[in-house]
Amino acid sequence: MTSLTILLGDYPHTRPLKHGTTPVAGVDCHFAESAPLYPAFARMVRNLEYDVCEMALATYLQAREAGVPVTLLPVVLIGNTHHQSLTRLPDGADLSPRQLVGQRVGVRSYSQTTGMWVRGILREEYGVEASDVTWVTTEEPHVAQYREPAYVTRSPAGRVADLLLDGDVAAAVLGPRAIGGQGQGLVPVIPDAEDAGLAWIERHGTVPANHVVVVRDDVLRSAPEAVWALYSALKGAIAATAGERGDTPAGRAVAAGWKQPLAKCFEIAGRYALEQRLVRSPVDVGAIEKEAALVKQLGGQL
Repeated sequence: MTSLTILLGDYPHTRPLKHGTTPVAGVDCHFAESAPLYPAFARMVRNLEYDVCEMALATYLQAREAGVPVTLLPVVLIGNTHHQSLTRLPDGADLSPRQLVGQRVGVRSYSQTTGMWVRGILREEYGVEASDVTWVTTEEPHVAQYREPAYVTRSPAGRVADLLLDGDVAAAVLGPRAIGGQGQGLVPVIPDAEDAGLAWIERHGTVPANHVVVVRDDVLRSAPEAVWALYSALKGAIAATAGERGDTPAGRAVAAGWKQPLAKCFEIAGRYALEQRLVRSPVDVGAIEKEAALVKQLGGQL
């Protein structure tokens, strides 16, 4: 039996695998834990610490450009709209997205995926370029080889919300979980954020993905049947738990298989990443699709 070390977050669609209620045929799965989850992404891209690992989409795009030997499994574990992720103090002065030009905006890391989606929205819908803003970060990028643009600076503050509360920034980018935690009481900068997010989905035909899954290249080559079995089990768990997620953007984002919405998501994310200098060369979505197809091919399914 093949053994795999796996790092996945705790979601309704991963629990069946982690709890053993959905078996992974022929695989002895060792599920690692990380709390919080995102530091494990840096350990994966820097040290290849896991055989299979959940990974932020922007981190994957940067890792791929840097030559980190991992391959995408076509799975989205979490995603959502992000118009609501750009926040401000509720009792502060009125602030429109366009008024962020020349301002300081807090974000955990410049390469955080939520920040990538927010900056894409600002450029696409309000004409605000990434370079129009000073991005104040509290953490370094996951990918060690990446060098941030000159309009990114680091703060010693521990939390992004503290930058806002201390008056160091005009607005702050917070992911969905942070909005419900450190961002409690903050309000969206973008008017009618929920409706604006739904309009983005309608316009683009996809929901922004935040976290995907990758496998080490050497593991894919040495144990393709095990990787295919894990992917198949995860795909089955995602299908079986669809009712628990509901018909919301976050619920619809979770998916397995390379289909048109995922291809569209990668196309837009690649464009946003290039515009924001998260990557320095165009993202070849066709090549990513072919790489992801290797899981099926090497697993003996074609």
